[in-house]
Amino acid sequence: MKELVIILGAGESGVGAALLAKQKGYDCLVSDAGVLKPAHREELIKAGIAFEESGHSEERILKASLVVKSPGIPEKNELVKKIRAAGIQVISEIEFAYRFIGNSKVIAITGSNGKTTTTALTYHICKQAGLDCALVGNIGYSFARQVAEAPKPWYIAEISSFQLDDVVSFRPQVAILTNITEDHLDRYDYQFRNYINSKFRITENQQASDYFIYNEDDEVTMQYIKDFSILSNPLPISMRKELLHGAFIKDNQMTVATADERYQMSIYDFALKGKHNQYNTMAAGLAASVIGLRKEKIREAIQSFEALEHRMEPVALVRGVEFINDSKATNVNSTWYALESMTKPTVLILGGIDKGNDYSLILDLVKEKVKAIVCMGVDNRKIHEAFQNQVPVIINTGSAIEAVQAAFQLSTKGDAVLLSPACASFDLFKNYEDRGRQFKEAVRDL
Repeated sequence: MKELVIILGAGESGVGAALLAKQKGYDCLVSDAGVLKPAHREELIKAGIAFEESGHSEERILKASLVVKSPGIPEKNELVKKIRAAGIQVISEIEFAYRFIGNSKVIAITGSNGKTTTTALTYHICKQAGLDCALVGNIGYSFARQVAEAPKPWYIAEISSFQLDDVVSFRPQVAILTNITEDHLDRYDYQFRNYINSKFRITENQQASDYFIYNEDDEVTMQYIKDFSILSNPLPISMRKELLHGAFIKDNQMTVATADERYQMSIYDFALKGKHNQYNTMAAGLAASVIGLRKEKIREAIQSFEALEHRMEPVALVRGVEFINDSKATNVNSTWYALESMTKPTVLILGGIDKGNDYSLILDLVKEKVKAIVCMGVDNRKIHEAFQNQVPVIINTGSAIEAVQAAFQLSTKGDAVLLSPACASFDLFKNYEDRGRQFKEAVRDL
């Protein structure tokens, strides 16, 4: 009899895991408490994979030899508790995919902020330098789907803390930790330390021949790094001091220094602007360097990279007012980075599902740069309470169209309207992409 693998959750990662499980000869059931997207349903039918939606058949699930759990399902879910109690191994799709990559290698990127940009830039550099690689994980295809359909010698993977929670043997040759700030605390029993532990799991299976790139200027990372026994080669990045090994910026020059290579590049040649993106560029440049890519190719790729959709994405200039889509800013720290890079008087669009936000982190920047706040969410009380003494105008809106029109009315020529919500999007939108696209449509309709 074939081993039974249960895939909990039928999103992109669940469907990818199911395709890989089927290919590897497992008996497989995809089980989702909600309704499947039509495209996912069709794909499972076409592949001949059993699935159920709008509920779980517990009896069958508890007979599984392995459960691959969607990162969106929390540990406090009743079914997950029962699976754990039954002693069935629960892993993430990232772990499941990793078990079938053979001799292929992984560059894995995690962090509270900057991981998507760093992942996309690392992939861009690798592709430009001629490396045969795929972009997987939280960005692009699921890791498991890629392994099933088009395996590659290298995978550039964006990994969330939720995915790291359920790894066992996952070992990246290069691990990048961009930074750690308070995020997703609702999933970690409101214990910041639990979230920190998750992030450092990216290093736990690394060996002495591997590399760990981290931000030496990030206080949380540096406070806790000594609590973990990390065997891989440490490669810090910094803007505060010169480093023998790692990457640093001094006098507007980035220096990347590894055991075999050293090169420099002016920050004015970076395609990505803003201080936070200088950290992302150092991390990506360093990762490319340690796997042996040529410095000329790395330099060229850093200059030619195009910014990501929904991440400080310029949308339009309307009667002298600049509109910027930073919908991917789903926590306060992301919004801090966005505001920090603003040079014009700003009308800020904030709001959504609050994940235990501490708005005091951005008070000084709001006071300095923001002339009005437009709230876009179902419950905006916390935003009003946080900023009522700092900002003269705070108004409530209930849709992207309303928010854009209100922000436009509040701005004058030479201002910027910044959508950087600091919150998740699930109250009014499907996800941050949907929020960003609705924002852009509303701007184009002005």
